Amino acid sequence: MLAAGLLLGDQLLKAWALSNLQQGAPAIPVIPGILDWVLTFNTGAAWSMFSGSAVPLAVVRLLVGLGILVYLTLRPQTRFLSLVLSLIAAGAIGNAIDGLRFGKVTDMIHAPFLSAITRALGQGDFPIFNLADMCVVLGTLLLLLASFRRDPHTR
Repeated sequence: MLAAGLLLGDQLLKAWALSNLQQGAPAIPVIPGILDWVLTFNTGAAWSMFSGSAVPLAVVRLLVGLGILVYLTLRPQTRFLSLVLSLIAAGAIGNAIDGLRFGKVTDMIHAPFLSAITRALGQGDFPIFNLADMCVVLGTLLLLLASFRRDPHTR
């Protein structure tokens, strides 16, 4: 249910962005210095890696997302792991839908404070992203952090 809700939210936000924002238009501040709306498209992965590979990436994303959901259905996990894997699955499928439908992924969330950090590190602007990207990154970070936690059952 969580993955379905996040997927729906991602698709609704992308539909809103396509209807209300224009590519190349100035950023629309939501929370000045923190969050802006900026419409852009990506035919690759984060930081435009693999640009021009939207459809092959979409197929891989779809397979990964569906594979995770099948895994969770066949092998129920703890609430935490189910949450984390649902985040990753929703994000993967959300971006796969865009890649298969449009040949590109719709991005609209700009975080100026993140760009300030990446520019200070000499890496240019932080990429504009979407809810699906946030789900994948948050899920992956939580999974990574959990991997450092000691399991009390293994002594």
